[in-house]
Amino acid sequence: MDIPEQTANPTALLLAWNRGEPKALDALLPLVYEELRRVAGHYMNRERADHTLQATALVNEAYLRLIEVRKVQWQNRAHFFAMASRMMRRILVDAARSRDYQKRGGGAAMLSLDEALVVPCEPGEDLVALDDALTALAAVDARKSQVVEMRFFGGLDIDETAEALHVSRDTVKRDWRVAKLWLLRELRGDERHEH
Repeated sequence: MDIPEQTANPTALLLAWNRGEPKALDALLPLVYEELRRVAGHYMNRERADHTLQATALVNEAYLRLIEVRKVQWQNRAHFFAMASRMMRRILVDAARSRDYQKRGGGAAMLSLDEALVVPCEPGEDLVALDDALTALAAVDARKSQVVEMRFFGGLDIDETAEALHVSRDTVKRDWRVAKLWLLRELRGDERHEH
């Protein structure tokens, strides 16, 4: 496939990258960079004001990790951004854990998940708590965890999430509602969960 003909189509470039065409990756970055910056900005808005990692560095680190992933068979643009969101989440959680933000007990503020998350005073602690809760949710229902990751962290809308997961819009809406309730209970330490 000739790369210049597909430069406006991220999905075609991802598929060409799957086939081992190295120029596809070079053509892909300019198309996805601003969207990756938006996702990174979404993440960084939830971080401490004095966080040492900036949105540009987060994008660069996530992109470097994405190009190292060899086993992923890219499906489309939504799949790429879902994976990029996951990488950014991992980078920030790893940074938070390394700074000893694991002290969630006592006076730690709780997250309130709704259509948008309201982050209280210590976002590093909350990100670790949310990551732990998402990991627990993934053990119970992986798809619901992926819906939260794509919608909340990746900023994907319902249609993009449905496309990436190959499910209906209604399934995404239902998973989103149930997952938010489950995560709230998990973050509050409630023992009963609805699935």
